Amino acid sequence: MKTMIRLVGLAGLIGLSLAGCNQTTSPAPSSATVTPSSFRMPEGSGCKGEVDRYRAVMDNDLAMGHVNQSVYSRVVRDIDQAASACAAGRDAEAVRMINAAKSRYGYA
Repeated sequence: MKTMIRLVGLAGLIGLSLAGCNQTTSPAPSSATVTPSSFRMPEGSGCKGEVDRYRAVMDNDLAMGHVNQSVYSRVVRDIDQAASACAAGRDAEAVRMINAAKSRYGYA
């Protein structure tokens, strides 16, 4: 009889511990991980538009915590180089640089 009581008690404890692992509701997203409704993608054409849009995406991803500061800094260096090429009239080169950076960091 004592063995039966111990087994039932043990089974109950195991059942309770497993029941604690089940989560029935998902946590609400924090406001820090959701792009604000005021965010607007920059408009524009050519290399300047590409540079501005990629910069806006990266700024937003940093603010939302989707990218850490060290990666953001590397991406911004790439964006700045593309912006310089664009300002110098090398539109196609600047767009290629932006596309390469997007691909390198998983934004393609």
